[in-house]
Amino acid sequence: MRTVETAALTLEPQAQQHAAEMFVVLSDPAIYEYENEPPASLEALRRRYAALESRCSPDGREQWLNWVIRLPTGEPIGYVQATVYPDRRAAIAYELGSAWWGRGLARQAVEAMVAELVAQHGARRLTAVLKQRNVRSLRLLERLGFTPAAADDPLRQVIDDDEWVMQREVPDE
Repeated sequence: MRTVETAALTLEPQAQQHAAEMFVVLSDPAIYEYENEPPASLEALRRRYAALESRCSPDGREQWLNWVIRLPTGEPIGYVQATVYPDRRAAIAYELGSAWWGRGLARQAVEAMVAELVAQHGARRLTAVLKQRNVRSLRLLERLGFTPAAADDPLRQVIDDDEWVMQREVPDE
């Protein structure tokens, strides 16, 4: 896993030592308006990050890729993550502290992660699941070329009624 640089951000491979600074970022209640909840404790986050350092599922079939998003000052502002499956599909997710919303930083971070997934990990189908009320996330994905998954997409069978699956196909070169 590599560090990924953009014009205004660095995506740094997430490790256990990021837990303390990310605990602060992830304690922002605004980011849980639609789903999930903040980490239960710093120690719980440390354990989670330590487990993810393997970069793969216990059976070795999935790649678990997680990056901390940093500003040029070094300040962490969130994360991007992906699970890459053997069929070249990648499920993506992202989270930024609310102080950084509306500045184009999420777009830059997700765009950089997608480019890395395609170039370095062979991803050809990218998917994201989001709550239907999360218009900000929907607009971000649309700007990045994601469209609603087809009605018969298998992922649509396992999501909640209030969720959408967005997808983006990347042609083979």
